[in-house]
Amino acid sequence: MADTARDATPADWTPFAMDEPGRPAVRGHLHRADSPTGVGLVLTHGAGGDSRTPLLVAVARAAAAAGIHVLRCDLPYRQARASGPPSPSGAPRDRAGLDAAAAALRRMGAVRLVLGGLSYGGRQATLLAAEEPGVAEGLLLLSYPLHPPGRPADLRTAHWPQLRAPGVFVHGARDPFGSPEEMRQALALIPARTALIVVDGAGHDLSRSRRAAAETHREVAAAALAALRDVAKVDILMGGPS
Repeated sequence: MADTARDATPADWTPFAMDEPGRPAVRGHLHRADSPTGVGLVLTHGAGGDSRTPLLVAVARAAAAAGIHVLRCDLPYRQARASGPPSPSGAPRDRAGLDAAAAALRRMGAVRLVLGGLSYGGRQATLLAAEEPGVAEGLLLLSYPLHPPGRPADLRTAHWPQLRAPGVFVHGARDPFGSPEEMRQALALIPARTALIVVDGAGHDLSRSRRAAAETHREVAAAALAALRDVAKVDILMGGPS
């Protein structure tokens, strides 16, 4: 079956490329808001995906409709090869790529930036935010990989106490990388404001089923934006109440 999010004509986004000396290249897809609010959102993909992942497309479309410029970017490891997982040794360069993408949106006028991603991409976003607290004013983490499946003691949270940006976490109730209860317990490590959105019936891909994927992704996008308004206060620039 064709993947409509991948195969559709990109009427609402354009290819994006930026090359800056001393930084990884930025490649991806840009959704420009018709009525920009000064908010920007960088979104990146999971270990096995790329910036065309349907969930990222759904979130980007909803955010652009709300006045947010969105850059869906391919991390450096995905630019280097079309398939396959990232290498642990390449993670610092992937974070540098995210930093470069954030800088690109700042140059486009984003006064308030949200950094986010799916699974591996979200983990790298939090690591970057812990290393560079000023890189973003908010975080959007889709299916954060709290621990490897079946290894709940191997938590990927050592850096969470250094997070200063408010964060919204969207998690499937059936995610093998961490249960909702495990996520709730772990979020206590973060000193900033957080919100956890649990998607009933969904797994790590935040889909309830292949047939219901598009509907679930739209639901995720709407819930994530509502939470960002509340937790990360993006509504200050979007015209809503502060």
